[in-house]
Amino acid sequence: MTRLSPGDPAPDFTLPSDDGSTVSLSGLRGHKVIVYFYPAAMTPGCTTQACDFTDSLSSLKGAGYEVLGISPDAPAKLAKFRARDSLTITLLSDADRAVMKEYGAFGEKKLYGKPVEGVLRSTFVVDEEGRIELAQYNVKATGHVAKLRRDLKLA
Repeated sequence: MTRLSPGDPAPDFTLPSDDGSTVSLSGLRGHKVIVYFYPAAMTPGCTTQACDFTDSLSSLKGAGYEVLGISPDAPAKLAKFRARDSLTITLLSDADRAVMKEYGAFGEKKLYGKPVEGVLRSTFVVDEEGRIELAQYNVKATGHVAKLRRDLKLA
């Protein structure tokens, strides 16, 4: 599995969102973009992380960042997730996990001590030119947004 590092070009993608539109990373050139991958909508850790990003969204946007949350869930499930938790971040569906694999955010991990294939909770910051500025793999759901804000010197 290839992992991305600062300076690498961010793999471009076009994915469906929960509202039926599509979002392309290349369409956000000129903006800084936080792309985070999470295993499953409406699970406790993923809900905590999505709510933390939602709570920080206005200050992140004020600092020039867009936020894209990507999971393998279908757009309809993402729409329920948005409605249930009043999420304001952009939620995208990577049903075939192709984008996750390009970012190195899908692979072997331990679940209750056993190796399984799955989504590796990961966050990437893409600069205005489409290059990786920050790559964080196997992040914790709780406290991640606060740590990311410190790493970006926004805290």
